[in-house]
Amino acid sequence: MNEFDLIRRYFTRPVPPGYLGAGDDCALLPVAPGKQLATSTDLLIEGRHFLPDADPASLGHKALAVNISDLAAMGAEPLGCMLGLSLPKVDEAWLAAFADAFHELAHEAGCPLVGGDTTRSPDGIVISVTVFGQIEQGRALLRSAARPDDDIWVTGTLGAPHAALQWLTRQWPAQPALLAAARPALERPVPPWRFAQRLPGLAHAALDISDGLLQDLGHILKASGCGAILYYHQLPIDSVLEPLDESLVREAVLSGGDVYQLCFTAAPRNREAIAELARAFDVRATRIGVIESGAHLKVHDAAGRPIPISSRGFDHFA
Repeated sequence: MNEFDLIRRYFTRPVPPGYLGAGDDCALLPVAPGKQLATSTDLLIEGRHFLPDADPASLGHKALAVNISDLAAMGAEPLGCMLGLSLPKVDEAWLAAFADAFHELAHEAGCPLVGGDTTRSPDGIVISVTVFGQIEQGRALLRSAARPDDDIWVTGTLGAPHAALQWLTRQWPAQPALLAAARPALERPVPPWRFAQRLPGLAHAALDISDGLLQDLGHILKASGCGAILYYHQLPIDSVLEPLDESLVREAVLSGGDVYQLCFTAAPRNREAIAELARAFDVRATRIGVIESGAHLKVHDAAGRPIPISSRGFDHFA
């Protein structure tokens, strides 16, 4: 099978009217009048972002999900995506599972694959996905828009992806039953993209949690010139962590990455509207803290005492 047969068999699917997909030098995507184009690119590298024996279907899903999560962080509507895939060899069973899961999520999210590139890489699999979305002019959720007295919210739960990774890489003592329960959160994240498209006008600042709650919230605080208090007892800790020692739970919840849920800020007057929106889209949304003047990020327990912060999250070059 040559490169063009591979693309034709696994990655060429019909695209919506008004689009031009694979077959020309560029893809074409329509953007509605009065909208801005939102775009983001993520890399997944074997041995760095996923294990060599990773399930190809889960990998196909996650490769697109982590990019759709970036669109959700801006409040943008997905339009389409491009895929760069570098493989040591052609494995048709692997390709079929990867492609089917990728296209399944692309269809569900309204984010069709419209082009990309393939090549050979002797050192392992490399996946690059670029997504395109659109949002009304001037309505994007920016990291720099948080304001003092804003509530801090997160969607979904925290900690399960980090715990799954620690068990898979044997950093924590084996817990097979807990790993089985936590693993879907790591390998098949479900960003709340439909909910996120309704947040502009209700939320001020937002981002997706990829490198850990503390580290990612820190990006909002730095960009907005603000500080924050998080209330640890209000964090939506995933139930899979209940049997673990408190030190491991704190590590997973505060510093654990691969969550691909939203952290956003909003004025207190919008609490009920956000809660109603979350109910409408079956999304768990939890208030976990408040934005303050100043430059410090603090975590308090239920009694208002500060909790020491030992690690703020993942850094590719630390």
